[in-house]
Amino acid sequence: MTAEHVLDDRPLGPVRQLANKVPEVTVYFWIIKVLTTGMGETASDLLARTLGPIPAVALGGLALAASLAIQFTRRRYVAWAYWTAVVMVSVFGTMAADVLHVGLGVPYAVSAPAFLVVLAAVFALWYASEQTLSIHSIRTRRRETFYWAAVLATFALGTAAGDLTATVGFGYLGSVVLFAAGICLPALAHRFGAMGAVLAFWTAYVITRPLGASLADWMALGHSRGALGLGLAPVTLAWTAAIIGFVGYLAVSQRDRRTPTAA
Repeated sequence: MTAEHVLDDRPLGPVRQLANKVPEVTVYFWIIKVLTTGMGETASDLLARTLGPIPAVALGGLALAASLAIQFTRRRYVAWAYWTAVVMVSVFGTMAADVLHVGLGVPYAVSAPAFLVVLAAVFALWYASEQTLSIHSIRTRRRETFYWAAVLATFALGTAAGDLTATVGFGYLGSVVLFAAGICLPALAHRFGAMGAVLAFWTAYVITRPLGASLADWMALGHSRGALGLGLAPVTLAWTAAIIGFVGYLAVSQRDRRTPTAA
Protein backbone atom coordinates (compact mmCIF):
# COMPACT_ATOMS: atom_id res chain seq x y z
CA MET A 1 0.00 0.00 0.00
CA THR A 2 2.51 2.60 -1.14
CA ALA A 3 1.59 6.20 -1.75
CA GLU A 4 1.33 5.96 -5.49
CA HIS A 5 -1.30 3.24 -5.21
CA VAL A 6 -3.77 5.47 -3.40
CA LEU A 7 -3.38 8.59 -5.52
CA ASP A 8 -6.60 10.04 -6.88
CA ASP A 9 -5.99 12.54 -9.67
CA ARG A 10 -9.60 13.39 -10.50
CA PRO A 11 -10.36 17.13 -10.61
CA LEU A 12 -11.92 18.58 -7.50
CA GLY A 13 -14.27 20.99 -9.22
CA PRO A 14 -14.71 24.74 -8.74
CA VAL A 15 -13.77 24.82 -5.05
CA ARG A 16 -10.83 26.35 -3.28
CA GLN A 17 -8.05 23.75 -3.35
CA LEU A 18 -5.23 23.23 -0.90
CA ALA A 19 -2.06 21.22 -1.16
CA ASN A 20 -2.68 17.68 0.04
CA LYS A 21 -3.09 17.77 3.84
CA VAL A 22 -1.95 14.24 4.74
CA PRO A 23 1.45 12.53 4.57
CA GLU A 24 2.63 9.96 2.10
CA VAL A 25 1.88 6.34 3.05
CA THR A 26 5.36 5.05 3.84
CA VAL A 27 6.76 2.72 6.48
CA TYR A 28 7.21 5.79 8.70
CA PHE A 29 3.50 6.51 8.43
CA TRP A 30 2.60 3.07 9.81
CA ILE A 31 5.24 3.18 12.54
CA ILE A 32 4.06 6.55 13.84
CA LYS A 33 0.42 5.53 13.48
CA VAL A 34 0.96 2.49 15.73
CA LEU A 35 2.95 4.60 18.21
CA THR A 36 0.16 7.20 18.43
CA THR A 37 -2.43 4.51 19.08
CA GLY A 38 -0.45 3.03 21.97
CA MET A 39 0.47 6.40 23.43
CA GLY A 40 -3.16 7.53 23.20
CA GLU A 41 -4.33 4.42 25.04
CA THR A 42 -1.99 4.78 28.01
CA ALA A 43 -2.21 8.59 28.12
CA SER A 44 -6.00 8.41 28.26
CA ASP A 45 -5.91 5.88 31.10
CA LEU A 46 -3.29 7.93 32.94
CA LEU A 47 -5.31 11.14 32.67
CA ALA A 48 -8.49 9.41 33.80
CA ARG A 49 -6.76 8.00 36.88
CA THR A 50 -5.01 11.27 37.71
CA LEU A 51 -7.77 13.81 37.04
CA GLY A 52 -10.90 11.69 37.09
CA PRO A 53 -12.97 10.63 34.06
CA ILE A 54 -15.01 13.81 33.56
CA PRO A 55 -12.11 16.33 33.82
CA ALA A 56 -9.99 14.04 31.64
CA VAL A 57 -12.66 13.92 28.92
CA ALA A 58 -13.08 17.72 29.10
CA LEU A 59 -9.33 18.28 28.82
CA GLY A 60 -9.05 15.74 26.01
CA GLY A 61 -11.87 17.40 24.10
CA LEU A 62 -10.28 20.84 24.40
CA ALA A 63 -6.88 19.51 23.31
CA LEU A 64 -8.47 17.75 20.34
CA ALA A 65 -10.35 20.88 19.28
CA ALA A 66 -7.20 23.00 19.55
CA SER A 67 -5.06 20.54 17.57
CA LEU A 68 -7.64 20.22 14.80
CA ALA A 69 -8.00 24.00 14.64
CA ILE A 70 -4.25 24.28 14.09
CA GLN A 71 -4.32 21.49 11.50
CA PHE A 72 -7.16 23.14 9.56
CA THR A 73 -5.30 26.46 9.40
CA ARG A 74 -2.36 24.88 7.57
CA ARG A 75 -2.37 25.28 3.80
CA ARG A 76 -0.53 22.00 3.24
CA TYR A 77 0.70 18.98 5.18
CA VAL A 78 2.90 19.96 8.12
CA ALA A 79 4.30 17.00 10.04
CA TRP A 80 4.08 18.34 13.60
CA ALA A 81 0.57 19.77 13.16
CA TYR A 82 -0.80 16.64 11.49
CA TRP A 83 0.64 14.15 13.96
CA THR A 84 -0.30 16.28 16.98
CA ALA A 85 -3.88 16.10 15.77
CA VAL A 86 -3.61 12.32 15.34
CA VAL A 87 -2.29 11.96 18.90
CA MET A 88 -5.15 14.04 20.29
CA VAL A 89 -7.66 12.00 18.27
CA SER A 90 -6.09 8.87 19.75
CA VAL A 91 -6.41 10.15 23.30
CA PHE A 92 -9.98 11.38 22.85
CA GLY A 93 -11.06 8.34 20.82
CA THR A 94 -9.91 6.11 23.67
CA MET A 95 -11.87 8.23 26.13
CA ALA A 96 -15.01 8.05 23.99
CA ALA A 97 -14.93 4.24 23.94
CA ASP A 98 -14.02 3.98 27.63
CA VAL A 99 -16.75 6.40 28.75
CA LEU A 100 -19.37 4.30 26.99
CA HIS A 101 -18.09 1.15 28.68
CA VAL A 102 -17.07 2.33 32.14
CA GLY A 103 -19.32 5.35 32.57
CA LEU A 104 -22.48 4.14 30.86
CA GLY A 105 -22.02 0.37 31.13
CA VAL A 106 -22.22 -0.29 27.39
CA PRO A 107 -20.50 -3.64 26.62
CA TYR A 108 -17.64 -3.60 24.13
CA ALA A 109 -19.59 -6.19 22.12
CA VAL A 110 -22.20 -3.46 21.58
CA SER A 111 -19.99 -0.36 21.25
CA ALA A 112 -17.59 -1.92 18.72
CA PRO A 113 -20.36 -2.68 16.15
CA ALA A 114 -21.90 0.72 16.90
CA PHE A 115 -18.64 2.52 16.10
CA LEU A 116 -18.36 0.40 12.95
CA VAL A 117 -21.78 1.67 11.86
CA VAL A 118 -20.66 5.25 12.58
CA LEU A 119 -17.52 4.74 10.48
CA ALA A 120 -19.53 3.23 7.64
CA ALA A 121 -21.90 6.21 7.75
CA VAL A 122 -18.97 8.66 7.57
CA PHE A 123 -17.54 6.79 4.57
CA ALA A 124 -20.94 6.68 2.88
CA LEU A 125 -21.47 10.43 3.28
CA TRP A 126 -17.90 11.15 2.23
CA TYR A 127 -18.18 9.05 -0.93
CA ALA A 128 -21.64 10.38 -1.79
CA SER A 129 -20.27 13.93 -1.56
CA GLU A 130 -16.83 13.51 -3.12
CA GLN A 131 -16.91 10.24 -5.12
CA THR A 132 -13.62 9.15 -3.55
CA LEU A 133 -12.21 8.06 -0.19
CA SER A 134 -8.59 8.43 -1.26
CA ILE A 135 -6.36 10.11 1.32
CA HIS A 136 -4.40 11.67 -1.54
CA SER A 137 -7.34 13.84 -2.50
CA ILE A 138 -7.56 15.77 0.79
CA ARG A 139 -7.27 19.18 -0.86
CA THR A 140 -10.50 20.91 0.20
CA ARG A 141 -11.91 21.83 3.61
CA ARG A 142 -14.88 19.54 3.10
CA ARG A 143 -12.74 16.53 2.31
CA GLU A 144 -10.50 17.32 5.25
CA THR A 145 -13.56 17.41 7.53
CA PHE A 146 -14.68 13.99 6.28
CA TYR A 147 -11.15 12.66 6.70
CA TRP A 148 -10.85 13.66 10.36
CA ALA A 149 -14.37 12.41 11.13
CA ALA A 150 -13.32 9.03 9.70
CA VAL A 151 -10.05 9.06 11.67
CA LEU A 152 -11.90 9.75 14.93
CA ALA A 153 -14.36 6.93 14.21
CA THR A 154 -11.53 4.48 13.45
CA PHE A 155 -9.83 5.25 16.76
CA ALA A 156 -13.03 4.75 18.77
CA LEU A 157 -13.79 1.53 16.87
CA GLY A 158 -10.26 0.22 17.29
CA THR A 159 -10.26 0.95 21.02
CA ALA A 160 -13.52 -0.93 21.57
CA ALA A 161 -12.38 -3.84 19.37
CA GLY A 162 -9.03 -4.15 21.16
CA ASP A 163 -10.61 -4.07 24.61
CA LEU A 164 -13.19 -6.61 23.46
CA THR A 165 -10.60 -9.16 22.37
CA ALA A 166 -8.56 -8.58 25.53
CA THR A 167 -11.56 -9.39 27.73
CA VAL A 168 -12.93 -12.42 25.86
CA GLY A 169 -9.93 -14.68 26.30
CA PHE A 170 -7.15 -13.41 24.06
CA GLY A 171 -5.54 -11.20 26.70
CA TYR A 172 -3.31 -8.29 25.76
CA LEU A 173 -0.43 -10.28 24.28
CA GLY A 174 -2.84 -12.55 22.43
CA SER A 175 -4.56 -9.46 21.03
CA VAL A 176 -1.21 -8.12 19.82
CA VAL A 177 -0.58 -11.35 17.92
CA LEU A 178 -4.14 -11.41 16.58
CA PHE A 179 -4.07 -7.86 15.22
CA ALA A 180 -0.47 -8.14 13.98
CA ALA A 181 -1.60 -11.07 11.85
CA GLY A 182 -4.80 -9.25 10.89
CA ILE A 183 -3.01 -6.18 9.58
CA CYS A 184 -1.12 -8.35 7.09
CA LEU A 185 -4.37 -9.46 5.43
CA PRO A 186 -5.31 -6.22 3.63
CA ALA A 187 -1.71 -5.75 2.50
CA LEU A 188 -1.61 -9.26 1.02
CA ALA A 189 -5.11 -8.94 -0.43
CA HIS A 190 -4.15 -5.71 -2.17
CA ARG A 191 -0.84 -7.10 -3.39
CA PHE A 192 -2.55 -10.03 -5.08
CA GLY A 193 -5.39 -7.97 -6.51
CA ALA A 194 -8.17 -9.13 -4.19
CA MET A 195 -8.72 -5.73 -2.54
CA GLY A 196 -8.60 -2.18 -3.85
CA ALA A 197 -5.98 0.24 -2.57
CA VAL A 198 -8.35 2.55 -0.75
CA LEU A 199 -10.23 -0.26 1.01
CA ALA A 200 -6.95 -1.95 1.93
CA PHE A 201 -5.58 1.29 3.38
CA TRP A 202 -8.61 2.02 5.57
CA THR A 203 -8.83 -1.60 6.74
CA ALA A 204 -5.20 -1.51 7.84
CA TYR A 205 -5.74 1.92 9.36
CA VAL A 206 -8.51 0.59 11.59
CA ILE A 207 -6.46 -2.44 12.67
CA THR A 208 -3.47 -0.32 13.72
CA ARG A 209 -5.56 1.08 16.56
CA PRO A 210 -6.21 -2.16 18.50
CA LEU A 211 -2.71 -3.37 17.59
CA GLY A 212 -0.95 -0.38 19.14
CA ALA A 213 -3.35 -0.10 22.06
CA SER A 214 -3.04 -3.78 22.95
CA LEU A 215 0.76 -3.58 22.78
CA ALA A 216 0.86 -0.50 25.01
CA ASP A 217 -1.56 -2.07 27.51
CA TRP A 218 0.52 -5.25 27.60
CA MET A 219 3.59 -3.18 28.43
CA ALA A 220 1.95 -0.83 30.96
CA LEU A 221 -0.63 -2.77 32.95
CA GLY A 222 -0.01 -4.98 35.97
CA HIS A 223 1.08 -8.60 36.19
CA SER A 224 -2.34 -9.58 37.53
CA ARG A 225 -3.78 -8.71 34.13
CA GLY A 226 -1.19 -10.71 32.21
CA ALA A 227 0.93 -7.69 31.34
CA LEU A 228 4.51 -6.56 32.00
CA GLY A 229 3.65 -3.98 34.66
CA LEU A 230 5.93 -1.19 33.41
CA GLY A 231 3.40 1.48 34.38
CA LEU A 232 1.20 3.92 32.47
CA ALA A 233 3.45 6.97 32.91
CA PRO A 234 6.74 5.36 31.77
CA VAL A 235 5.12 3.74 28.73
CA THR A 236 3.33 6.98 27.80
CA LEU A 237 6.56 8.99 28.06
CA ALA A 238 8.59 6.41 26.12
CA TRP A 239 6.09 6.21 23.27
CA THR A 240 5.75 10.02 23.20
CA ALA A 241 9.53 10.34 22.87
CA ALA A 242 9.50 7.85 20.00
CA ILE A 243 6.73 9.80 18.23
CA ILE A 244 8.64 13.07 18.63
CA GLY A 245 11.78 11.43 17.27
CA PHE A 246 10.11 10.03 14.14
CA VAL A 247 8.06 13.17 13.45
CA GLY A 248 11.15 15.34 13.91
CA TYR A 249 13.03 13.16 11.43
CA LEU A 250 10.23 13.47 8.87
CA ALA A 251 9.98 17.23 9.37
CA VAL A 252 13.66 17.54 8.49
CA SER A 253 13.99 14.84 5.84
CA GLN A 254 10.54 15.36 4.27
CA ARG A 255 10.45 11.65 3.46
CA ASP A 256 6.67 11.73 3.90
CA ARG A 257 6.03 14.32 1.17
CA ARG A 258 5.20 13.63 -2.45
CA THR A 259 8.07 14.53 -4.77
CA PRO A 260 7.43 16.85 -7.73
CA THR A 261 8.04 13.93 -10.13
CA ALA A 262 5.52 11.70 -8.33
CA ALA A 263 3.00 14.50 -8.11
